Amino acid sequence: MVRILTALALLAASASTPLAAQETQTAIFAGGCFWCVESDFDRVPGVTATVSGYSGGELENPTYRNHTGHREVVRIEFDPSKTSYRALVDIFFRSVDPTDAGGQFCDRGHAYTTAVYALDDQQKTAAENAKADAQAELGRPIVTPVEPAGAFWEAEAYHQDYYRKNPLRYKYYRYACGRDDRIEELWGKAAHRGIPAH
Repeated sequence: MVRILTALALLAASASTPLAAQETQTAIFAGGCFWCVESDFDRVPGVTATVSGYSGGELENPTYRNHTGHREVVRIEFDPSKTSYRALVDIFFRSVDPTDAGGQFCDRGHAYTTAVYALDDQQKTAAENAKADAQAELGRPIVTPVEPAGAFWEAEAYHQDYYRKNPLRYKYYRYACGRDDRIEELWGKAAHRGIPAH
């Protein structure tokens, strides 16, 4: 009898406990200035967090002043019940100039080149398919590589949420750099597709 009562009590307790929230998944993109990538993806439904950082190089503990070999990247946490990795890659390609091998907009050099860092084979396949579709849509070669994700190094605190902390400086930088004008010139109506209020 005690066992039955205990079992019923446990069953009742579990029925009143909400299911655990689904775990988030991660995407890592290099899209030029990480301030801009972070700003864009913070608006995307299903994205739960963004962190600016450095990846792709061999230097340990890179800093903004010394991140030789690394690219500026953004690590994106997302809820897979609200958006998919493939959808995020599609958004990424339409928020950068993936035809530019020398950097992005006014920021030049390897640190500002584009890349998709795949965390597993499933992400690699999704990213390569998205790249092929974007290339077909543009009708020109996309130079953005899909590479295996390596170590992610979080950028300094003053870079995190820069667009919120310094809105005037950020807006001026983005405008002066010509980012949005070039994306709209390149992608037309598909520019910033998937990024609300852009």
